Amino acid sequence: MTDHTSKNFDLELESLRTYVLKMGGAAEQQVRKAIEGLYSGDQAFLETVIRDDDRINQMEIDIDALCNQVIAKRQPTAIDLRMIVSVLKVISDLERIGDKARKVARLGITLSSLSGDGVLNEGLNHMTEIALKMLRLALDGFARVDVSLATEAVHLDKLVNAEYQSISRQLITYMMEDPRAITRSLDTLTIAKAIERVGDHATNIAESVVYMAKGLNVRHISADEIEDRIARS
Repeated sequence: MTDHTSKNFDLELESLRTYVLKMGGAAEQQVRKAIEGLYSGDQAFLETVIRDDDRINQMEIDIDALCNQVIAKRQPTAIDLRMIVSVLKVISDLERIGDKARKVARLGITLSSLSGDGVLNEGLNHMTEIALKMLRLALDGFARVDVSLATEAVHLDKLVNAEYQSISRQLITYMMEDPRAITRSLDTLTIAKAIERVGDHATNIAESVVYMAKGLNVRHISADEIEDRIARS
């Protein structure tokens, strides 16, 4: 982003960025593994997803500590301070994405132990792929300080929401037609909501990228409004 008189400062900031991207990759992998285990019904595999959540949590703690060390030692200003504040926001959202993966894994274990036909469908898998694409775009935007990638991620949130609504309607139909499917359907609906929230956290990360790059607070506004504010900045 900027070069500093102190090369150590540059190295510290680069270390922060690298660690955030590593955490982002781990969070994405957790979600992907949780969905894979959900469809396969492999309880042992899903248990590993639950256990690996501790690694995501520890990454958040470590990065938070690094940010505080940099602030105390370097007293950053302007764009450097925005970068550190953005890192703190991003790792909070990544930690929550890890929590959602853990929730999916736990419910996957529950579903695999229930009798009766499954109510999973490709809509859930498709929604997950869109949510993870949002996450990758947001993280790429963070790595490159590229607001165009961030806004592309925000635009995709509408697709995730539409998929969630479609899955919800389908599950409600299942429950109305067959009361025996209620328990499985409710658990599946909770899983779908968790994935929808992954998309929301990816949106938050994208908004943090805009703040880091432009100093604009674009929370709670639409993707089109974000692009308009960026164009006018």
